Amino acid sequence: MSDSPRTTFGGRRAVPPNNSNAAEAELPTEELLGLVPRGVNLEDYLNVTAVHLFKEKWDSNKIDHHTDKYDNSKLIVRRGQSFYVQIDFDRPYDPRKDLFRVEYVIGRYPQENKGTYIPVPILELQSGKWGAKVIMNEDRSVRLSIQSSPQCIVGKFRMYVAVWTPYGILRTRRNPETDTYILFNPWCEEDAVYLDDEKEREEYVLNDIGVIFYGEYNDIKSRSWSYGQFENDILDACLYVMDKAQMDLSGRGNPIKVSRVGSAMINAKDDQGVIVGSWDNIYAYGVPPSAWTGSVDILLEYKSSQNPVQYGQCWVFAGVFNTFLRCLGIPARVVTNYFSAHDNNANLQMDIFLEEDGNVSSKLTKDSVWNYHCWNEAWMTRPDLPVGFGGWQAVDSTPQENSDGMYRCGPASVQAVKHGHVCFQFDAPFVFAEVNGDVIYITAKKDGTHVVESIDTTHIGKLIVTKQIGGDGIQDITDNYKFQEGQEEERLALETALMYGAKKGMKTEDVVRSRSDVDMDFQVETVVLGKDFKVTITFQNNGPQRYSIASYLSGNITFYTGVSKAEFKNETFDVVLEPFSFKQKEVLVRAGEYMGQLLEQAFLHFFVTARINETKNVLAKQKSTMLIIPKVVIKTRGAAMVGSDMVVTVEFTNPLKETLQNIWIYLDGPGVLKPKRKMFREIQPNATVEWEEICRPWVSGPRKLIASMTSDSLRHVYGELNLQIQRRPST
Repeated sequence: MSDSPRTTFGGRRAVPPNNSNAAEAELPTEELLGLVPRGVNLEDYLNVTAVHLFKEKWDSNKIDHHTDKYDNSKLIVRRGQSFYVQIDFDRPYDPRKDLFRVEYVIGRYPQENKGTYIPVPILELQSGKWGAKVIMNEDRSVRLSIQSSPQCIVGKFRMYVAVWTPYGILRTRRNPETDTYILFNPWCEEDAVYLDDEKEREEYVLNDIGVIFYGEYNDIKSRSWSYGQFENDILDACLYVMDKAQMDLSGRGNPIKVSRVGSAMINAKDDQGVIVGSWDNIYAYGVPPSAWTGSVDILLEYKSSQNPVQYGQCWVFAGVFNTFLRCLGIPARVVTNYFSAHDNNANLQMDIFLEEDGNVSSKLTKDSVWNYHCWNEAWMTRPDLPVGFGGWQAVDSTPQENSDGMYRCGPASVQAVKHGHVCFQFDAPFVFAEVNGDVIYITAKKDGTHVVESIDTTHIGKLIVTKQIGGDGIQDITDNYKFQEGQEEERLALETALMYGAKKGMKTEDVVRSRSDVDMDFQVETVVLGKDFKVTITFQNNGPQRYSIASYLSGNITFYTGVSKAEFKNETFDVVLEPFSFKQKEVLVRAGEYMGQLLEQAFLHFFVTARINETKNVLAKQKSTMLIIPKVVIKTRGAAMVGSDMVVTVEFTNPLKETLQNIWIYLDGPGVLKPKRKMFREIQPNATVEWEEICRPWVSGPRKLIASMTSDSLRHVYGELNLQIQRRPST
């Protein structure tokens, strides 16, 4: 029998999941290695009397770490960068015989190998590692330069000072005043979110007001959005979002994981996340999506109620997600894709089925093309992908399709989407389909056969935009997502996507009918809410033959998602076209036909089909138009200065012939006033309501006031005012 000691393997002891930044467990204040001998007084050893964190807005810690804008009394620093701490002792510190260290702890079950318990040695600082160095030792005070790891967990840490004695470790008691937030650091080259352009960092991390684009490809509208990432309690709300997701603390230093969890949690579908999506125009017990002016109210309500907030649509999800990312230090921006495909069967084709009379078959048409769709981009390296696929990553928190069992999307490398590398995680095939694909018009014949009538290869992903750096204008980023139509690179990207599993439904070039001599197009007159307007259809005969044409016009109120709510207009008419001639047909649409059906966003969608009797060819065209709606007017009086009272007036005039009921006006201005709302029971036709608020700005520089109005029958009414807030003169 062997004399070697017997080894037993017990079951592995599982440490409970450490998935809450809010949960705490006290570290013992004394870890003595045995009984202290009689006559030994532990007070003879170094005792901590105070800890100073230099955490005021004007202190170098917050200024150097670009965290001075946070309305938060705690120390907030960015990882991978040194900051200063001063420790006062009850006697002078002697480095030859006294030994102490600083410790940072996060969560309930701290473990050094998980990065949730961090003992910081007093040594020379080494790049890429935690460390602390004494930079001043005077009287009874020691000043340290502490550096965190550029890969450390992002969140709120508890701080302790531990002093060695011959009998064990003496540790300071839990003191919430020394709690320290550590964020991602786009200024640190070793951080995964490093961004090397100062103007881009100013825009994508530090700008707390953005512009979100919506509307139509050829009629782009914009609205400002208050991200408010520095407002009081917003940082805690963003950490709470990760707690609610039960995200393990050890993963919270990885921007890939953080952005993916955020993508799932900003929508409430399947995980009790932040916002409930609603596209049905019924917003009982909640706020209509168009009424929100920013993210602050939403995130604060979510944290305080611990329940999802009602209601949001894509631009609301994108606005709140942007706040979450920027607040934690991940560079982020909101992008808008005009004519965004929601491709149900992922075959890169939007199949629009027509009845034989030219009308759209709602039964067969399952794919939808959103007039626009907003998502986010987050900036990070992608060490999990080959070199070259870092940078902007598409992340989308609007609940559309399931990804790994949850409603989320991304991060998908924008570069990978452009080149068709849809094999790379996460959700690249879905994003690829959103910006690529063909719109195909198919006639479903009564005998069950399908005939492809026409193909539009340029409709999907027509234009992709974001807010320009340092201004409110449009930056066209379409080229980031796709090569130009017809280029050799575009064909290669599609072939690559198909090779990696994207599906192409049919070889359309084989089945499209021969081209007709007749062209058809139509224009919709500018539509002002409550007014009549015309739709003009033009037919052009480019051949020597005479043609007779049966035409059909359908007008629908549609959601911006392309889903139709109600048909308000349909008209059939016949046209005879002589050789080499053109004809126009005008259709009058009266205000009364569409006013009673309006939705959250007033899109009127027109579909015109024309059947050429002689050739049986079908021509089809569709266009949407947005109504021009009234604005909320904002005025101010008094000094626009930090700390001075200023009066803000909000006005709205009802332009309609009907009385508006149950009107809410929302007002917001980051750094100028906290979000507010006021209700009016009704506004008579042509009557004006006015609301005054006194505020005292606390942030200088360019600011904005943003207001919205919502009522039972009119929504998406909006207004804004640019301000320049002066600094308070120094005395």
